[in-house]
Amino acid sequence: MKKKIVNGLHSAYRFSNTWTGTIIIVLFVIFFVAQAFRIPSGSMKDSLLVGDHLFAKKFAYGISTPHIPFLEIPLIPGTDGHIIDGDEPKRGDIVIFRYPNNTQLHYVKRCVALPGDELFLMNKILYIHPREGDDYAREMFKGYELVEVEGKLWVKNPYSKEHHGIHNDEKITDNGIFPMELFNFGPIQVPEKQYFMMGDNRDHSNDSRFWGAVPYGLIEGTPWFVYFSMDADYKVRWDRIGKTPYDLEQPEPLSRAVAERIREDANDHELY
Repeated sequence: MKKKIVNGLHSAYRFSNTWTGTIIIVLFVIFFVAQAFRIPSGSMKDSLLVGDHLFAKKFAYGISTPHIPFLEIPLIPGTDGHIIDGDEPKRGDIVIFRYPNNTQLHYVKRCVALPGDELFLMNKILYIHPREGDDYAREMFKGYELVEVEGKLWVKNPYSKEHHGIHNDEKITDNGIFPMELFNFGPIQVPEKQYFMMGDNRDHSNDSRFWGAVPYGLIEGTPWFVYFSMDADYKVRWDRIGKTPYDLEQPEPLSRAVAERIREDANDHELY
């Protein structure tokens, strides 16, 4: 028995070293495990930056239907986008999905609302009423301001405390030039098996406010880690390489020199 296992492993190793074996292994990884993506726009700034190259975890939300690389043609036609369903995205997850209006394109946004959740924007601020109800809102969104509207509790500006990249652009004002959806939107209820996506760079993001929620079948995965990053001046961002989105969202610790300077300033000046 042991000899058969050893021989089988040896045969598999030899097969993996052939061109056919290499291609099969690479395609298996791309289809089901990890796929490389590049962030082309600033819609997720400051969480993900233009020029970040990352691997997506393809199996995070089930197994999506494999597509021929570059051509983006599904290998298994007739599916709803997944060959095996899995977990749904959680509120606050960064999600990679196929753009509903052109499924050959991949978008990356943050999931801000689940099926059955209600939401609206007022003066750029997002409010959500979770599908689980008021008690859930009180328990799961501790530390957030809760606003009662028409007998329901709405969470004001959810996710902003955990995800520091979420922000608005003060230069974008409601002067009639910019789309109304940036300032006021809804209220709506997210349809069944669909997910409402928004960019962290709220005033510079083409997202569900403009083209609707994303069906589960179009969801591909979630960013895994950054394997390369370069800014517009072709400088490598070494401090981002190898980090997960969670790592990148953590506040950077003060350097010893900066901490020492703060202590000196505190000693030199009276504080009121």
